[in-house]
Amino acid sequence: MPPSKEAPAASRAYLALERLIVTLELPPGGLTTEQALVERTGLGRTPVREAIQRLAWEGLVEIRPRAGIAVAALHPADWVRVLDVRRGVEVVLARSAARYIGRDDRGLFHDAALAMQRSVVGGDVFAFLEADKALDEAIASAADNPFAARLAAPLQTHSRRFWFRYQGTGALAASAEAHVAIILAITSGDAAAAANAAGTLMDLLRADAEKVARG
Repeated sequence: MPPSKEAPAASRAYLALERLIVTLELPPGGLTTEQALVERTGLGRTPVREAIQRLAWEGLVEIRPRAGIAVAALHPADWVRVLDVRRGVEVVLARSAARYIGRDDRGLFHDAALAMQRSVVGGDVFAFLEADKALDEAIASAADNPFAARLAAPLQTHSRRFWFRYQGTGALAASAEAHVAIILAITSGDAAAAANAAGTLMDLLRADAEKVARG
């Protein structure tokens, strides 16, 4: 989702660069520089440098001394690997979110559901990606498990990038339906249903990833 102007500069820089990577505006395997990213984001060198360090830790870029910053390549088989790791933590987060969801969280889930539905109607994959990230953040907040949330976040970013590259608008409706099922289960407080819905979404994505890996 677009970074808020009130967010710390480093967070704004991270979200801006993350979006460029996920949407392939920074091409997989391509090289860039810190200065180019400063100019592209319109943010200062220090927050951009901090964002680059975080992205490097998450495996989305590689800092190459005297050569620049390499954006991680996209290898189709890696999508399966990402989802194999992601599945377990997504089930944990969804189950916990259903158990501990608070009044303030419900509006976030409602907004994410509406945004997903609008993205399907408009065939807007970029809007869907923003809604997907907003939902991930809502689940992380409601689940009250920062350890699981920190593990899930980079996996979610990697997964979104693969999905954007290999699925796009063709998978919007099915993906939105699976996400909305998670939202409904969480907001109804049904922990078992939320866990099952999260597992179903991961199974759906993994089936797509396996097709891509097979070529």
